[in-house]
Amino acid sequence: MSVLDRIDGPTDLRGLGPAELEELCEEIRRFLVTKVSATGGHLGPNLGVVELTVALHRVFDSPRDPIVFDTGHQAYVHKMLTGRRHKFDDLRSRGGLSGYPSRAESEHDIVESSHATASLSYADGLAKAYALREEPDRTVVAVIGDGAMTGGMCWEALNNIAAGRDRPLVIVVNDNGRSYSPTIGGLADRLSDLRLQPAYEKAMDRTKRTLGARTDRLGKAVYALLHGIKAGVKDAVAPQELFADLGLKYDGPIDGHNLAATEAALRRAKEFGGPVVVHVVTRKGHGYVHAENDVADQMHATGVIDPDTGLPLSPSSGRDWTSVFSEELCAIGAEREDVVAITAAMAGPTGLAAFGDRFPERMYDVGIAEQHALTSAAGLALGGLHPVVAVYSTFLNRAFDQLLMDVALLRQPVTVALDRSGITGPDGASHNGMWDLSLTGIVPGVRVAAPRDADTLRQELREAVAVTDGPTVIRFPKGSVSAPIPALDASADGVDRVHGTGSGEVLVVAVGAMVAPSVEAAEALSAEGVSVDVVDPRWVYPVPESLIDTARGRRLVVTVEDNGLHGGVGSAVAIRLDAAGVHGPRVALGVPQDFLDHASRGEILADLGLDAEGIAATVRRRLTA
Repeated sequence: MSVLDRIDGPTDLRGLGPAELEELCEEIRRFLVTKVSATGGHLGPNLGVVELTVALHRVFDSPRDPIVFDTGHQAYVHKMLTGRRHKFDDLRSRGGLSGYPSRAESEHDIVESSHATASLSYADGLAKAYALREEPDRTVVAVIGDGAMTGGMCWEALNNIAAGRDRPLVIVVNDNGRSYSPTIGGLADRLSDLRLQPAYEKAMDRTKRTLGARTDRLGKAVYALLHGIKAGVKDAVAPQELFADLGLKYDGPIDGHNLAATEAALRRAKEFGGPVVVHVVTRKGHGYVHAENDVADQMHATGVIDPDTGLPLSPSSGRDWTSVFSEELCAIGAEREDVVAITAAMAGPTGLAAFGDRFPERMYDVGIAEQHALTSAAGLALGGLHPVVAVYSTFLNRAFDQLLMDVALLRQPVTVALDRSGITGPDGASHNGMWDLSLTGIVPGVRVAAPRDADTLRQELREAVAVTDGPTVIRFPKGSVSAPIPALDASADGVDRVHGTGSGEVLVVAVGAMVAPSVEAAEALSAEGVSVDVVDPRWVYPVPESLIDTARGRRLVVTVEDNGLHGGVGSAVAIRLDAAGVHGPRVALGVPQDFLDHASRGEILADLGLDAEGIAATVRRRLTA
């Protein structure tokens, strides 16, 4: 029996000797490579935290000592050590293991939001709760990557954590120099300095021990002098004072792949009984050569791959939305020097890396700081430029106030590109982009586009950056681009008719990626004798005026969107129709206001009746009701 086979919970780790622990870490890495290669998932981050996670569970008594993972994509090892090893064959699939911590899976998973920078605030609240409940023997642990430390929410939390000097709270800064891509900014530079100073610390410690052993007056005087010099030098070259100035004890940097050293540092932190920062240096992808040599992101996230080569097992199913956006933005950048790009630590995933390679002086990575990204974009616009801010749709939630009050109120020409809009699938509830149309729909003066294919994505991006009097948003989904869907004709205000004669008994208003299944549903209904027109508004906000007349006299008007029903396009269209006195039968298809379990995008859309079959079934049902 392997060492890993003997681990059914954290308590099983505590009786292992050094040799067994070393073997366990190797077995965990082999397990991760084998299982994640077969399913896809976050491989690199988990390979980097093997020793750290083992040490955490040897030192702390989870779940009594709660361990809060920031974002949670590095929690696979935690899942393995808390009794879920046998479920990895179904990782990130319907009914299988979540790719992030999940409260439904285990009492060891305390929180499950996979949005970065929140862990320290959760930890602060937990520590305060235990203090009020008079449970001083419980230590809260927050594991946060150095990339997440670029987010302002972390520093708001640190300011509060430092005030609780008697509240046991251990902050593990997992410093691998990266979020998706290399961590940027002043904090990254400071942490880099820290990583380079362990030799200095060891030399000073040896001197301290030598002089401390002397009892004569000269030894004490020299020791005092060197101590003063050390304090000054530390501020300059080893900025643990960054944390000390906040009132936080600091330990590190620690080699995060040295299990004994990491465990010792965590034990010291636990015994301290107050807030402590343990700075652990790890390498993303450690122990798997293909991840270590992946310059882009150390295999941060992979699809199904060959574990022996690290290469995808099947070719891409076609061009994806992100690459089309990336190419067109580069083309626009070559034509217009005023167009600049902003990423929040995700240049590669959002398609901005190519723009940065071609126009490095016009590309800004602000770290995991979406709020700052939007307001900085407003400043760039005030300075005469046209910024394009590319973020995942789900992360616009974090910057809504800035879009509303810092961009729209000032009527600044900022374009926000929302990747992964609608249903994303395997990454679960916190990654679905099902709120952006509800949020942007209440912003005065905003224009929102939803392309249906590659051609309309290119057209609408160009139209967006041509706007000079307010913000524009362009949203597109994850995955392969839909096949081209040509317009049969177009209204003066840009609404494309993509199916039907223009006088069908049913009008389907389809948004973005929902155009393709709507056309397929219309074709099925037409074969049954039901005449259907499908129109694509292209720019969904403000609601095009021509939709009002187009909807008149229809037997049924259907809106189809991959956004929450509350406050979505269906609601906006209904309000406009009611105001114009168009009160015929209507039905809005969209996403219910719920947190959806992880599954494939196709499975979820089918469950929601947002595939071709579901749309057609709804129309049939309403026509015969």
